[in-house]
Amino acid sequence: MTRVPTLLILAGDGIGPEVMAATEVVIEALRTKAGFHVTITHDLVGGASIDAHGVPVTDAVVEQAKRVDAILLGAVGGPKWDALPTDVRPEKGLLRLRKDLDVFANLRPAFVFPSLVGASSLKPDLVSGLDLLIVRELTSGVYFGEPRGIHTTPTGEKIAINTQSYTEGEIARVVDVAFDAARGRGKRLCVVDKANVMETGVLWREVAHRVHKNGHQDIDLSFMYADNCAMQLVRQPKQFDVIVTDNLFGDLLSDCAAMLTGSLGMLPSASLGAKTNDRQMALYEPVHGSAPDIAGQNKANPMATILSFSMALRYSFHRPDLADRVDHAVASTLADGYVTADLTLEVPPKAVLGTREMAKKIADAL
Repeated sequence: MTRVPTLLILAGDGIGPEVMAATEVVIEALRTKAGFHVTITHDLVGGASIDAHGVPVTDAVVEQAKRVDAILLGAVGGPKWDALPTDVRPEKGLLRLRKDLDVFANLRPAFVFPSLVGASSLKPDLVSGLDLLIVRELTSGVYFGEPRGIHTTPTGEKIAINTQSYTEGEIARVVDVAFDAARGRGKRLCVVDKANVMETGVLWREVAHRVHKNGHQDIDLSFMYADNCAMQLVRQPKQFDVIVTDNLFGDLLSDCAAMLTGSLGMLPSASLGAKTNDRQMALYEPVHGSAPDIAGQNKANPMATILSFSMALRYSFHRPDLADRVDHAVASTLADGYVTADLTLEVPPKAVLGTREMAKKIADAL
């Protein structure tokens, strides 16, 4: 018998539990309509874990995450926990999962559904047909570098320190993933850095050239400074196919790219580790935050989380056929004129739906 895949859902905080519940409606529809079976377990991360266990993620949850085929993660954090010390904030749970699972390659697609062209803040001709991918290094760089912290100098003045550091191996493995991703798309890869002022950027370029020569010469390789890339994303975003960059720049540029599509509530992400014995650590999450201002109001857009599960179908469960069905169900629901409140269109939609109602529409569209 074929082994039933396993999924760990960590709903997180704010709107996380709502969009996860909506995604489970779609998963159930796949079970009844396509015969897809997955064993689902639930646990806590972020503020919810702090409230229950005093830490943003427990050792038991991390160990469980290492055993499953995929993790579906909700956003964490909110005003309730803002006053906590930095080392025990909800976000530390997310960072620990990324680090301990070594999911070093974060894939963030930015694409525009035809029916949502008018929702973008850019002119329709700039975003119509947009389909780019940002590959962000996720487990090193300034978010993890040492030394770090806030200290007091001998003169009594406070100083804050964060260290940006990368090894050749850390760069090479994520650049290799980006080359492979480009090969399945438009065969163009742009490495984004600040090599003009940062030594880490110099090393990124050196390693990218080396990896390019070692098996990826069929891909067109280019380089761009991060500040110019930010400008080009809002000037002419369709010039890009795949962008690969470090942790900090990837964090900023992927959110910028997300808004080209009309809403952060539309974009999924996948964080992948190295493949070992046909198995790969994988964590999937929407790009958006926990949105505590609308939590519990049935207003949240569940589509980024639903599309994150679609990426899990594609990369972890090896069911691209079902991933296509989910993607098409989202697209057809939007094309039929159904939207959530975060999507502002020039043409009035047929209906503005709540979180639960949108999930049901998408499930029906399957």
